[in-house]
Amino acid sequence: MSGILYIIATPIGNLGDITNRAIETLGKVDLIVCEDTRTSRKLLDRYEIKTSTTSFYQIQRTGGAIKPVPKLDYLTEELNSGKNIALITDAGTPGISDPGNQLVACAVEKSIAVIPIPGVSALTTLASVSGIDLTKFIFLGFPPHKKGRETFFKEVVAQKYPVSYFESPHRLVKNLELLKSLAPEKKIILGRELTKMFEEIVRGNVSEVLGYFTENKDKVKGEFVIIVY
Repeated sequence: MSGILYIIATPIGNLGDITNRAIETLGKVDLIVCEDTRTSRKLLDRYEIKTSTTSFYQIQRTGGAIKPVPKLDYLTEELNSGKNIALITDAGTPGISDPGNQLVACAVEKSIAVIPIPGVSALTTLASVSGIDLTKFIFLGFPPHKKGRETFFKEVVAQKYPVSYFESPHRLVKNLELLKSLAPEKKIILGRELTKMFEEIVRGNVSEVLGYFTENKDKVKGEFVIIVY
């Protein structure tokens, strides 16, 4: 009989934002699969979880073809052998802009049970305090670094529903400048370092938010999630 793959949401900053069910499950599985074991160790040590860990990164594509990743085969074999495995990311809910979906897809293909243990996501955290109608909205992950970047933001401004995406501090100002050139009338709700000590929510039109971070360069760091509407 095969084991179970648990998909477990972990805190996006404040280590107190984890469910009792998640802690219990992490403590009883045979193996915890992490994006980065060093990052996850802080959480596991906080709750005295001694379960063995291993890392699992995004599968790379080479020339359009998927480069084989032995770790993926290893994990599915472990599940097939009857071991229970928990998948966590560096922060938030697995499968949202990280490699979680790849392991889930392999498990589903092999008829292995996949059970979600829900919790925190930066996406829903900002949505909950947005104060705008998000009955319908679009999530686009991270903008491309270079190729396709302008196309990405043209798609953002063309939508009739609010659009949410993650952003890197290294590209925040440059991408806000591009957004301003395409649709200066758009409004933004930006969450920075959500649930952490320097948590900040910035609201305004594109020019106002760009101006804020241009004048406060010391704040262009950390994790960002943005809603454009």
